[in-house]
Amino acid sequence: MITVDGEVVKDPHTILRAGSELMYHRLPWKEPDAPYLLEILYEDDDLVAFNKPSGLQVLPGGLFQQRTVLTQLQWRECQGISTSLGLSTNPGAQQQHPVPVHRLGRGTSGILLCAKSKLAKSRLAAYFAEGTSVVGDNRKSNMDLGGVRRISKVYRALASGIIDKDEVIIKQPIGIMRYQGVANGLYVASSSVGKPALSKVDVLERDIPGNCTLVQVEIQSGRPHQIRIHLSFIGHPLLGDPLYVTGGHPKCFNSESGENDFAQDGGYQRPINPVPGDCGYYLHAHHLVLHHPTMKKVIEIIAPLPHVLQTQKEASQEHCAQITGVASVS
Repeated sequence: MITVDGEVVKDPHTILRAGSELMYHRLPWKEPDAPYLLEILYEDDDLVAFNKPSGLQVLPGGLFQQRTVLTQLQWRECQGISTSLGLSTNPGAQQQHPVPVHRLGRGTSGILLCAKSKLAKSRLAAYFAEGTSVVGDNRKSNMDLGGVRRISKVYRALASGIIDKDEVIIKQPIGIMRYQGVANGLYVASSSVGKPALSKVDVLERDIPGNCTLVQVEIQSGRPHQIRIHLSFIGHPLLGDPLYVTGGHPKCFNSESGENDFAQDGGYQRPINPVPGDCGYYLHAHHLVLHHPTMKKVIEIIAPLPHVLQTQKEASQEHCAQITGVASVS
């Protein structure tokens, strides 16, 4: 499947010469189905915020190389699709396709922020890094999450079990452990080698018959899978989470890979046991407040809530609004 200057090469220790042409003839490409609709929540010359559906991966990796947010944005640019994506309202502005400046898990829905200019990209990246660095500063470790920050993110989640306290502050560090099926390792709750992480959990509703709790989570740091890990660490994993269990660790330590799955998955093995990209949990990036990277203004972006993550009052108000709308049309 690999040729160098037109000749098949099987020796993995082959050294390339300057000017050599290496070609990899991929196995047939077949990716799992994934949603693709990206609703625009906010857009200007510097940035755009999408409402990402659950099941759509942000960046290429693992089984998903084509069906991702990034490749969809690149495809739109190449096709010259006449939507507002990547097109500036300022005729003199440099046109670029949007690039995600942070990640959402494949199973996580809601606000995904993308930069459309190099300046916006660098400043937004600095905003995210700034929040994480504050958590790592012991002098500010007890600071209120409601303090002045240039970007704040609030999520909705459905946690398993009944959380007794109305508010919980979680400061458990997050580190990496080796885990088969995850090339760069799996993020877990880890006091010894973990990096600082801070989450504030507010209980919105308790469903006693359903044995679950609807919560709002504000994160200061942005560690991968932070909300999933932190809620599982306190004994309340996200409802339906196939990977993380009580304690903030994976359900299976000895993950195995399936056999004879290479051709169907484009050369990637499909893990038998759970991996971070598996869906099934309920987590939604609902609310984002941002100091604009180039303009002196504060932007508030809200992604509509899935029905399962609405409070009873919110669901009732939405239902009444729908009825009123139908009545007005009639």
